[in-house]
Amino acid sequence: MDRNPSPPSSEAEEEEGDAVGNTVYSKHWLFSILTRLIEVISPEKTEPTGSPERNQTELDEEMENDICKVWDMSMDEDVALFLQEFNAPDIFMGVFAKSKCPRLTEICVGILGNMACFQDICMSISKDENLGQVLLQRLCDSDSPTLLETSRLLLTCLSQPEVANVWVERIRENPSVYDCVCFIMSSSTNVELLVKVGEVVDKLFDLDEELMLNWIKNSRCRSVGPSVDDSPEELPDFKIVPCILEAAKQVRSDNLEGLDVYMHILQLLTTVDEGIQAIVQAPDGGKETWSLLYDLVCHELCQPDDPPIIVQEQKTLLASILSVLSAMFASQTEQEYTKMRKSKDEENFSMLNVHSFILDMPLIGSLIRILQYMEGCGKRSVDNSKESEEEETGRADTNEEDFHLKILKDICCELLSNMLQELTKENTLEGLHQGHLNEQTCSCAFQNLLPLYFASVESFLEVLREADQTLADNLEKQFPSLKVHT
Repeated sequence: MDRNPSPPSSEAEEEEGDAVGNTVYSKHWLFSILTRLIEVISPEKTEPTGSPERNQTELDEEMENDICKVWDMSMDEDVALFLQEFNAPDIFMGVFAKSKCPRLTEICVGILGNMACFQDICMSISKDENLGQVLLQRLCDSDSPTLLETSRLLLTCLSQPEVANVWVERIRENPSVYDCVCFIMSSSTNVELLVKVGEVVDKLFDLDEELMLNWIKNSRCRSVGPSVDDSPEELPDFKIVPCILEAAKQVRSDNLEGLDVYMHILQLLTTVDEGIQAIVQAPDGGKETWSLLYDLVCHELCQPDDPPIIVQEQKTLLASILSVLSAMFASQTEQEYTKMRKSKDEENFSMLNVHSFILDMPLIGSLIRILQYMEGCGKRSVDNSKESEEEETGRADTNEEDFHLKILKDICCELLSNMLQELTKENTLEGLHQGHLNEQTCSCAFQNLLPLYFASVESFLEVLREADQTLADNLEKQFPSLKVHT
C-alpha cells in the first residue's frame, strides 16, 4: 500500500458544521482517529492471548490506513490547527513513550513534521520542553523511517528563524544528539536519511559556530546510542570529520544534492582554525579527505567530455570542494615550511616530497579546465543578455548565478595560484609531459590570475623557463606585463 494514501472523502458536506476550517474533512472523523490512537497506547487496553507482541509492534491494516490519511491531511493548515487544538502533540508524546510499533512512531513524527511547517504551530511545538526532549531522543531510534521523519521535523524547525535558537540551544545541551548523528552518518546506507541528516548538521553549523566548535572538539568515553531494547549501548569515540566523509561516500553516486550538502559541511568546518586542524591533523594527515575531494574534482565533476555549461550545474558543489582543498593546501604548506625552518638539513628539503599527495598536476589541470569552462559560460551569458536586454523575467536568477560563479572563480584562482607558486621544475616537467600544462592552459591560467596573483604567476614562469624556455617566451609575448618584470 502507499505510504501516504490520499485523504478520505469526508462526510462533512452532509453534516453541517462538521467541516474542519475551509476543508471538506470531517472533525468527527479526525477526532475518532485521535481517540482510537489513545486507545492503542492505553495501558487499560488488553490484547487477545497468544499474540501480544505482534500487536505491540505492528499496526492493524485499518488503523495504519486511517492514521496515514491523517498524516496526508495534516499538510493542510486548517487540519494542522485542528490537531493542535485537540492536543495531538500530547497524544503523540504518549505514543513515543508507550508504543513499541516503529510504523506508528514514524507516522506520528511525520504528522508533527507537517504541522511544524506552519509558524504558530511550530512555535508551540518548539516551546514545549518535554516534547522537544522526546523528539531529540528519537534520533537514537533504530528505525530508519522514524529517523528520517525526525530529521525532517528538526530541519523544519531549524529553518524557522523565530524558534531556531531554541532548538540550537536544546541540541547543544544534549550530547547524545552528536553521538546519534555521528552514528547515522558513519553507519547508515539509507541515502535519503543521510541527506536529511546532513541538511540538519549543515543548518546547525551555519546557525551556530559555538555548537560547531563543540562538535569538532567532542570526545567522550560512553554515550547512549541506537538500541532496540531501550538499553544503553556503548558507541565508538566518534570524530566528526570521518563521519562526514563516510556519509559523503555513501551519497556521492546516488545524490549529487546530498553530496553538495556534505561538502558544504566540510567547508563550514574550514571557517574556523579548529575545523581545519581536525581535517589535516587526522591520523592519516588529511589524506582521506584530500583523496575523496581530489577524486571528485579530477574524475567526476566538470570532466573533459562534459559541455562547459556543466560548471553552472555544479558551481556550488565545486566551490565547496575547492574551498576545502584550498584551506588544506594552505595549512599543509604552512606546516611544512615550519618543519623546514626547524630542519637541520634545509638544503635537502624537497617541496615535491612534502606535497607528495597534495601537489598534483591532474588537479592543476582540472582547476584550469574549470576556469576555461567558466569563460565559455561567461561568453554564452553575454550573448544571451544581448538578445534579451529588454526582458526582465529571470534577471534576478541570472544575477544569482553570476554571483555563485564569481565565488567559484575566486576560490579556484586562489587555490591555483597557491599551487603554481609551489611547483618545482620536476613538477612542471611532469605537467608538460602529461598534457596538463601547455600554451593554451597556461594562457587561461595567466588570464584569470593576473593581475591579482602576479607574484604567483611570476614565480611559476621562472620555473617554467627552466622546464620549457620556448613556452615561457611565448607566454611573455602574450602577457607583456610579465616581461617587464623579468
